[in-house]
Amino acid sequence: MLTAALALVALPGLAGSWVPSPIEPVPAGAFQPFTVLADGSRSTTSIGQLDGAHASEASIGVQTSIVDPGTARHQPRIDRATVSQPTTGVSTIRRSPRYTLTGFATFYDNGTTAMRLPRGTVVVICGGGGCMERVVNDYGPQKPSRVVDMYRPDFFAICGCPSFAGTTTVTVYVY
Repeated sequence: MLTAALALVALPGLAGSWVPSPIEPVPAGAFQPFTVLADGSRSTTSIGQLDGAHASEASIGVQTSIVDPGTARHQPRIDRATVSQPTTGVSTIRRSPRYTLTGFATFYDNGTTAMRLPRGTVVVICGGGGCMERVVNDYGPQKPSRVVDMYRPDFFAICGCPSFAGTTTVTVYVY
């Protein structure tokens, strides 16, 4: 116990003070002029080449292909069957939808059209790139702010936007 009391009394003196030291100005005599020679009399020591352990696995050369961010690296695979649709004219009659939804659409590569509607519901999805009729065959999307999840080629056909877009505004007519 005596050792602990001595350590507590002696420690502040050894480790420092309990009160901060006052700020003292640096004397002007502490600064000395320093001259840097700009001619050939300086040291000519140079850094040599890095050894093999510091070399990268690949390097950029004349034949290297660089892809800008935002450009498509590959075209989406389109293997959904296309159906020849009859042309619509003035005499074409389409029944009116039960209701209409407007919101965001997203894409995914599951090959389905997902909405929070019963499977088998016929919908017409319209966006900036056009309209297409699909049958709901999956349940989704998970986020309440989104109306429909579409197969990637369908999404970009409806969207009419570049291949790096993630969402687009659509109107869905539910029949």
